[in-house]
Amino acid sequence: MSHIAETDELVCAGLARLLAERGCPAEVVALGVRDELAAPAGPAGGPRLLVYGHVVLLGPAASSGACATCLARRWQAVRHSDLRDAVELGGDTRAAGPWPYAIALVADLLAALVAARHADAPAAGGPAVVLHVDLQTLRVRRVPLVADPECPACGGAVPDTRDLAPIELASTAKSDPAGFRGRNLDDYALNVEAFANPVCGALGSTLWQDLTSLSTAPAIGSFTLRSGRYLRETLYGGHTDGFRRSARVAVLEGLERAAGLRPRRKRTVVTATLRELGDDALDPRECGVYTDDFYRANPYVHRFDPDRPISWVWGWSLRDQRAVLVPEVLVYYHAASVEERFVQETSNGCASGGSLVEAVYHGLMEAIERDAFLLAWYGGRALPEIDAATIDRRQTRLMIDRLAMYGYRARFFDARMTFDIPVVTAVAVREDRGLGALAFGGGASLDPQAAVTAALCEIATDSVMVRLRAGADEPRLRTMVNDFSQVRGLHDHPLLYGLPEMRQHAGFLLDNGRPPVAMNELYGPDRPAPPVSADLRDDLEYCLEAVTGHGFDVIAVDQSTPEQHDLGLATASVLVPGLLPIDFGWMRQRAPHAPRLRTAFRAAGLLDRDLRDDEIHSVPHPFP
Repeated sequence: MSHIAETDELVCAGLARLLAERGCPAEVVALGVRDELAAPAGPAGGPRLLVYGHVVLLGPAASSGACATCLARRWQAVRHSDLRDAVELGGDTRAAGPWPYAIALVADLLAALVAARHADAPAAGGPAVVLHVDLQTLRVRRVPLVADPECPACGGAVPDTRDLAPIELASTAKSDPAGFRGRNLDDYALNVEAFANPVCGALGSTLWQDLTSLSTAPAIGSFTLRSGRYLRETLYGGHTDGFRRSARVAVLEGLERAAGLRPRRKRTVVTATLRELGDDALDPRECGVYTDDFYRANPYVHRFDPDRPISWVWGWSLRDQRAVLVPEVLVYYHAASVEERFVQETSNGCASGGSLVEAVYHGLMEAIERDAFLLAWYGGRALPEIDAATIDRRQTRLMIDRLAMYGYRARFFDARMTFDIPVVTAVAVREDRGLGALAFGGGASLDPQAAVTAALCEIATDSVMVRLRAGADEPRLRTMVNDFSQVRGLHDHPLLYGLPEMRQHAGFLLDNGRPPVAMNELYGPDRPAPPVSADLRDDLEYCLEAVTGHGFDVIAVDQSTPEQHDLGLATASVLVPGLLPIDFGWMRQRAPHAPRLRTAFRAAGLLDRDLRDDEIHSVPHPFP
């Protein structure tokens, strides 16, 4: 007898028989005995009870927009890696023995709950409701469930076609004249528990509050997604001055992360070579590829070949107003197979908002911000420093003062290079030069005060935590000081600069001897800040003209998931071929080898020639 059949006999058959005797024809399904993420849809129509150990889950009402298959998939996705590996990789699972809860009392309780299920229909626009029954205590609680868009029973993914590519820039009134959002955070009908709960959280099992943070009130979560034999963990978080607000921001960031991992609303259908597609497709080499040395050392990553078929998704050129095919691997950084990954992209340029206009604006700002930072870093370029005393916003000044209490001086630099769009690089410098020496961040916005605030938000939490994290990992980090090839992951980059001896590599920025300059001088008549509109569409169009006016295209791909659509949210991936891409891992760096690093300073009038190879600052960047 197979393990699945054995478990059905030990658990499901006995309970199902007792329920049938009570006129309750519910289907009983054992969890943890098959891979629910790869299984076909279960039968539709009747109620389903999902059983695991001493827990029974009663699936959502039929009219809720979610189904019991959604529940089973969400349940498995938040299980411990040991169980997931067992069921997803084909390991052995079996019942530990006869199930002790196939008794009349349990059957009476469950039959009564099934009969009363009609009372659990969700409120309009709210998530579905699942009943979680603990058979040890007989406690019954309601748990919200977000429908799974990839569910084989009720998911509704549509083919990704050219007709879905256009992005219309609709008028988007700002909720706050000083901001760049169309809606306030509290305006979204966001049920945090539906996305983070240990039963079926769409973004993992929990959000934990970082009570050790001295500068902000972070809420942090994670979810895992399988990549071959490995479960890839994706972290997300909110870093504001209150835990409730941080939790809401965290969920929005988690949804953004999930949207960028793989397509969920649209199903990729185009597989072809670049040569076959011709002008309909973006040549990914314009976005940068690794060096030949990297490909030779990593044969599992294949060089891009215009004659090798790969997967493509449809995007929209905001410069040319036409649909264009983009390699899936450049847009969704977890979707393509290993054979197709000629690069490993990040979430750079991915952003969310209450509309596609809002998402594209913030995605474009991120691409511009990272490009400016990498130009300065790898170009070893001293930047004008902003006099922090001239920053207008009270909350920003308070945060700067709070960092000073913890021994950090917040410094800000004007990183504008090619475009007349304010970009700020922020550095938290530990005054006593001890462990946790530096933390870097960045921000870009049409409003320079907003760019400063965005950069400060990034260093506010990281700076006071980096000394703890660097201290905990100090032996490994010290191996990187003289061997940059050991810098391999995302977190290695910022943590490495927690070591005091790495400060020397930021000397071109921190120790250039230039006095700070008041904001009104930096953004004065010679290079003023751009005009800001009450309509976010006008702001976006200004930015698009600034970027395309220098010969760059701006391509946006709508990554929005059904979960986001239900909340009135959108996510876009914004690509600007030719700008410097950010990578993590020293051997994976594309920026130091890109043509733009050599030509940008001349084009901006800062050099009368291209940057020479021997002038490149060949040290891992510290960006988080």
